[in-house]
Amino acid sequence: MGWIANVAVICSAMSIDLVHVIAEVRLLPTNEGGKTIPLCGSYRPNHNFFDASDTVMTVGAIELPEGVKVYPGEAVVAPIALLWWPGLASQIHVGREWRIQEGAHLVGFGRIIRVLDGEGR
Repeated sequence: MGWIANVAVICSAMSIDLVHVIAEVRLLPTNEGGKTIPLCGSYRPNHNFFDASDTVMTVGAIELPEGVKVYPGEAVVAPIALLWWPGLASQIHVGREWRIQEGAHLVGFGRIIRVLDGEGR
């Protein structure tokens, strides 16, 4: 069972909702301030759907297939599970772009390709 499936089970038991999307994830190149190592497996950065200076973010997991690595400067289409909260409702729709951050540090961008559940809750 993958990390997203494990979190879904725990969240269900705790009455915490997740929204699932398929998104393109683009990592900044290292020379533009991006990561220095590739992503692989489960990656749990902050997802900032608001202004760059906004500290209101949601936690989410990007789940890469086994053996897949995404290097700085590359992009991948992957499933993402986001921790749901009411302020996120208007942000979850096809085409929506957002900032992917490690704390306040920008490491990439996401763009929703398909909403699997949770659109317009």
